[in-house]
Amino acid sequence: MCGIAGLMHYDGRSAEVPRLRRMADAIRHRGPDGEGFFTDGPLGFAHRRLAIIDLSPAAHQPMATPDGRFVLTYNGECYNFHELRIELEALGHQFRSRTDSEVVLHALAEWGTRAILRFNGMFAFALWDRRERTLLLARDRCGIKPLYYAVAKNTFVFASEIKAILAQGSLRAEMDLEGLLEYMTFQNFFTDRTLFRAVRTLPAGSYMTVTQRGKTEITRYWDFAFQEPTTAISEDDYAEELHRLFHQAVSRQLVADVDIGSYLSGGIDSGAITAVASPQLPNLTTFTVGFDMRSAAGLELSFDERPKAEHMSYQFRTEHYEMVLKSGDMERAMGALVRALEEPRVGQSYPNYYAAKLSSRFVKVMLSGTGGDELFGGYPWRYYRAAVNNDFEHYVDKYYAFWQRLIPGETLSQIFAPVWNTVKHVSPRDIFRDVYATHESSLSRPEDYVNHSFYFEAKTFLHGLLIVEDKLAMANGLETRVPFLDNDLIDFAMRLPVRLKLRSLGEVARLNENEPGAKAQQYFERTRDGKVLLRKVLSQFVPETIASGHKQGFSAPDASWFRGESIDYVRRTLMTPSARIYDVLDRKAVQSLINEHLEGRENRRLLIWALLFLEVWIAEFIDGAKSIRLADDVSRPLAAGQGH
Repeated sequence: MCGIAGLMHYDGRSAEVPRLRRMADAIRHRGPDGEGFFTDGPLGFAHRRLAIIDLSPAAHQPMATPDGRFVLTYNGECYNFHELRIELEALGHQFRSRTDSEVVLHALAEWGTRAILRFNGMFAFALWDRRERTLLLARDRCGIKPLYYAVAKNTFVFASEIKAILAQGSLRAEMDLEGLLEYMTFQNFFTDRTLFRAVRTLPAGSYMTVTQRGKTEITRYWDFAFQEPTTAISEDDYAEELHRLFHQAVSRQLVADVDIGSYLSGGIDSGAITAVASPQLPNLTTFTVGFDMRSAAGLELSFDERPKAEHMSYQFRTEHYEMVLKSGDMERAMGALVRALEEPRVGQSYPNYYAAKLSSRFVKVMLSGTGGDELFGGYPWRYYRAAVNNDFEHYVDKYYAFWQRLIPGETLSQIFAPVWNTVKHVSPRDIFRDVYATHESSLSRPEDYVNHSFYFEAKTFLHGLLIVEDKLAMANGLETRVPFLDNDLIDFAMRLPVRLKLRSLGEVARLNENEPGAKAQQYFERTRDGKVLLRKVLSQFVPETIASGHKQGFSAPDASWFRGESIDYVRRTLMTPSARIYDVLDRKAVQSLINEHLEGRENRRLLIWALLFLEVWIAEFIDGAKSIRLADDVSRPLAAGQGH
């Protein structure tokens, strides 16, 4: 697990090591155990190492094949590398290390881009072909590991994080207003945009080729495909196979030469992972973050899951640590959180930051339950909203209306009044619909529409969760592994009938999930039937009270805190005349929405969080652009092909 970065000058200039060093320094937190550089004419790689498998110098990167043709800078874990190594050795390949990185390198040299389909794990890498003079970038199937790129001043640059792209010096930090509109609609990015103009995300499940002449091409090599099975299989057979695949997935991801821990939220997913891992790792350490609930109200009263986590820790005999967050902890973390995340994504993520910070004091690898909900139907109240439709466009209209999580489309022109002429051509509905651009849209049954919703959330919501999890963990020098996103387990989940994820498609209700009061509680009680088969199988690992428990997100009671203990922070950040967000957003319209929350008329916690993040983001990246953008350094680079 590491941080990678690099550049290629289209005009033939030699890659500058001082520039590469700046990029590496910007992501030092991703790899505190070492650094490495490589240059070959206009191409340069930088690497920061977090040593997890094979801690010896033999695993140093960038790494080259014995003949010197291919050079790799790699971030990730390939959990089936032992099997691939045996196959490659039979073909004549020889290895100098015990690391998966070298196996990935030799696999790419042997099979080209076809090798990517054979990797079971999480990865983002860059491969330079010195003979063909082409650069290959790739991300894993789900996008567990991030990878960004940009073109500026005739130079192609890429990195694990945007900070490294900014640090290399040819690109100014500027806000992408179209990206801001996209985020303020969905609380996420559904396209490849970021909040930084000119910086793009390489899509998950894709690879990109770049030539010295500046020709780029992105190819999708894998995509989600949730479909109803065409052959009848009994529920017992499905259950038996899920049990086997889940146990296999967790066991695969326990390979490491450093200590491994596990998040223990109190829910079924992290609990079952801990149950499988603890017998194989007798000294397994677990971690929980809870919340001070003295001022919470309504649905928020169930947000603190520490008692459930403590019960499972006792049952699985783990070494357990926990932290309790209070309202002021959000304010304390905001600067560091924004610097780590670089761009806003799904949800109030500061609890994740504290969880990673706590865990990193004890271990270097953490197991996480992310993905279980998205694959097995953990958000039934969402899917039911668009299960019955007239046709595909009707479905898009209904689901698009639900996913306008921050600002509804009909009020965007008012909220974005200061810059509306710049962004008025952007169609959020088109952005939403384009998620399905390469997906089958001939739908007839409720099951088809539900599977479409699974596809949508895996492509968007899950991707956002993974970016948050990676960056906040790596900001603390911590690797996070997600067993539910094992290739075989994903393939199984995509073939699982909807009836084994949701009990009933006949009960369709419409409700704003953020609406306070009894109405929301009644709705959730009617639609909390998700993960039917997964609960049945995982009940063999965790207590029945956990297996049958309701879905609980990892959220603080911010709705109450924003009206109570944190109200002064909200007011002095967002209600002040000097707030920078009002350079692009209409002050009167936005503050009216904030007041609706502060006065208890509406629950605007998601919007307030987004505005707080944006205000701090402007201060950190735009107002601080001079400290980010460094002058180009044209010092003499290393000789071609030389690394150190």
